[in-house]
Amino acid sequence: MRPPISLRSVPSPEDADYFPRLSPVATGFAGRCPRCGQGRLFKGFLTVAPACSSCGLDYSFIDSGDGPAVFVIMIVGFVVVGLALWVELAFSPPIWVHLALWLPLTVILALGLLRPFKGILVAMQYRHRAAEGVLVDDDDDEDGPRGT
Repeated sequence: MRPPISLRSVPSPEDADYFPRLSPVATGFAGRCPRCGQGRLFKGFLTVAPACSSCGLDYSFIDSGDGPAVFVIMIVGFVVVGLALWVELAFSPPIWVHLALWLPLTVILALGLLRPFKGILVAMQYRHRAAEGVLVDDDDDEDGPRGT
């Protein structure tokens, strides 16, 4: 059990013992800081905050790119096309029923999944210390990053 923390004994934020290793899926899905799990990751719907309000982690390293959109498109496409085929084969509705069902469902699913997937990819990027053109091996931390 840790002793109570006073202002004089607060460890550095860089201290690995100070911040527990959190699940990237849990913190990303919740939209929380990948380091402390407390501060907000987003300041808007998909806009990443400049830094964590709790631990001060600078989010300037974040570059999820189009990664979340690719996963969301694949998942939503699989679900919507599968359901549309099932409805067509089971009930043979007119085309307007398909449009009334699948267009709103596609938009709702895409918007609903985009933020959690972006959070998860950002948290995984933090966990694995990913950077553009740089690989870091957890076993060889003393050697520093390896260039590609």
